[in-house]
Amino acid sequence: MTTQTNTTLKPETIDAIKLLTRRFPKPDGALLTALRIAEREVGFVNPHVCEQVAVAIGMPPAKVWGTVSFYTTFRKETDGKHVVYICATLPCALRGSENVFDYVSDKLGVKKGQTTPDGLFTLHKAECLGSCNTAPCMQVNDDYYENLTFEKIDQIFDDLRNGKSPARHVTT
Repeated sequence: MTTQTNTTLKPETIDAIKLLTRRFPKPDGALLTALRIAEREVGFVNPHVCEQVAVAIGMPPAKVWGTVSFYTTFRKETDGKHVVYICATLPCALRGSENVFDYVSDKLGVKKGQTTPDGLFTLHKAECLGSCNTAPCMQVNDDYYENLTFEKIDQIFDDLRNGKSPARHVTT
């Protein structure tokens, strides 16, 4: 896939990744953080970004891409402005996450892994969002929404469509 976005990491980013790598006995220890650093700069992680990270930390590009493809929360080049993850693990499933997923899927008009035609939302299932006691749970970009109801979901997506920050509905 050819991209029009510049995915060449800045020299200072490469230097930061190299410096980070020296803090670990093996480069593997720095990999996730290095990928997040690159993702913050570019906005997503694609094979070209993975190759640059691999060179900076001294590991095979295939291993870096394998890590990115394993962890579903790395933003992909085709993701929408808001990446939506619905938790699908057992605690959330027992409290209705499949119904939540189906509701969000219908509301957005997309299936798992798809992006809305306006490029605003991409829908995914997540294996665990770490909020078992407040299930069902949804993550939108870096924000978590817990104890979801259809009404809360409607408000969240209405706010996002209108450029507002939704109330987070997080239980502390």
